[in-house]
Amino acid sequence: MVEDSGTWRFPASAPLRLDSGGEIAGLEIAWRSFGTLNADRSNAVLICHALTLDQHVAGTHPVSGKPGWWSLLVGPGKPLDPDRHFILCANVIGGCMGSTGPASINPATGQPYGLSFPVITIADMVRAQAMLVEAMGIETLFAVVGGSMGGMQVLQWAADYPERLFAAVCVASAARHSAQNIAFHEVGRQAIMADPDWRGGDYVRAGVRPDKGLAVARMAAHITYLSEGALQRKFGRELRRDGLSWGFDADFQVESYLRYQGASFVDRFDANSYLYITRAMDYFDMAAPHGGVLAEAFRKARDVRFCVLSFTSDWLYPTPESRDIVRALNAAGARASFMEIESDKGHDAFLLDEPVMLSALRGFFEAAAAARGLK
Repeated sequence: MVEDSGTWRFPASAPLRLDSGGEIAGLEIAWRSFGTLNADRSNAVLICHALTLDQHVAGTHPVSGKPGWWSLLVGPGKPLDPDRHFILCANVIGGCMGSTGPASINPATGQPYGLSFPVITIADMVRAQAMLVEAMGIETLFAVVGGSMGGMQVLQWAADYPERLFAAVCVASAARHSAQNIAFHEVGRQAIMADPDWRGGDYVRAGVRPDKGLAVARMAAHITYLSEGALQRKFGRELRRDGLSWGFDADFQVESYLRYQGASFVDRFDANSYLYITRAMDYFDMAAPHGGVLAEAFRKARDVRFCVLSFTSDWLYPTPESRDIVRALNAAGARASFMEIESDKGHDAFLLDEPVMLSALRGFFEAAAAARGLK
């Protein structure tokens, strides 16, 4: 499998313009690719990652040493095959795996941005990806694919750059962030900012990290990625040892699991990045710029082929939100296929071995390839 990776550095003369009215000069975008561009550069697939993920969608993750987060989808003989597709994934701006974010050095001061980093949106993330794709000489993407926050980016791509993509796949996502999801994000942000080592966002210069606050934020968020059925099936009320401790140690297996998730997360993620990216998701509302009419966001995307998937046990982005997307696409005259997949794995199902999902995606990519004339 042909792999490549790198960081694209844009000159200060080509800044990223932001929805907030600001800009990022000297933008850097870290990326990883699998496969080879064909002669007419028509086989490129952009994968957009979710909140706590990054560009290492396949292969081996350089920090954790684990397989890439969507290795079930990307690889030889899989629905996205490097022998057929050029698969590209970039770390979002505001991230912490090489793209410009709050831990990056501000060229104007020579110090880490911290909270001087400008507030970003999902549209800003997509704008940066479009700059990268154009810099790589790719005029039209065969497909843009993503789940969760990645699905939000897919929808934004379809709205902002419909002429630059042939197909769009949105999995376990929504066209706006709900009040419940904003509330969960706020709990996580407050946990980080309550950590004494956060230092008003200036912890990098202070040589400390708000690990405890970030771990709690991760624990709270991780509960939303699962379902009651999945938690019961995996842990139930099983104890870690014989008998109760009669204290506040982790007596239950589920407590130990959440503590492990929090502790391992701080080794690979930046606390300020968590603040900025969750805020970008909270601000996401595709209908808002169109008088609250979601279909208007997709009026120019009639020629894009869409695939929208949801899961029955996903209460973070439940099926009705995917149905709203499909109805809006239909109202806009776009071509959209939809499937609700039976699963008890919750929101995380899109990252797990779900044969129905993988089969549906394989069929969609094959049909789209035939329609575009890709061999």
